[in-house]
Amino acid sequence: MAHNRTAPAYQEYAANMMSRLEYRTLTLAQRGLLYSMRLECWVNQFLPESAEVLARILGFDPAEVAAELPYVMTFFEVENGRITSPDLEAYRQRVEGIRERQAQGGKAGAAKTNARKTRADTGVSGNPGKPSGDSTSNPRVGRRVSAESFNPNPNPNPSPSQEGEYWDGSNDVGGWDDFTRDPEGVM
Repeated sequence: MAHNRTAPAYQEYAANMMSRLEYRTLTLAQRGLLYSMRLECWVNQFLPESAEVLARILGFDPAEVAAELPYVMTFFEVENGRITSPDLEAYRQRVEGIRERQAQGGKAGAAKTNARKTRADTGVSGNPGKPSGDSTSNPRVGRRVSAESFNPNPNPNPSPSQEGEYWDGSNDVGGWDDFTRDPEGVM
């Protein structure tokens, strides 16, 4: 189901990262390693602590990863041989909490809607003092209303040449008329 999938992306404000001294002092190679690791941590939740295995996963030179890894580790935590990104995990938990609350709200809304349908189908009125109507009718369909009742112009025969007035499309104006009509005249 869609609600069981992990979030495909994380939101990051550039100013938040760029304002950190730890980030500003990194070299270009270190910044590349940092973001490669962050992206992997988002997708896979963790990385191996071993620089050699990490280099294979990231597709980088093992010697280069081993040399630059200590500089980027201020952004990560290591526990039981796994490198994780605390800020990304906190964000993931926040997103999952939001999605869970949305799912619960959707279920509660569906329960209310289904309860109203059940009351309408059984003829039980949700409003005391008002008749429930025919129990065989669709509870979502109200009384029929004609299109004329929605006409905002009280003038039944408007002139399309008067600027700013309502036009119902019944007259040909400058070659433009009812767009639903077949231009060839064949229907």
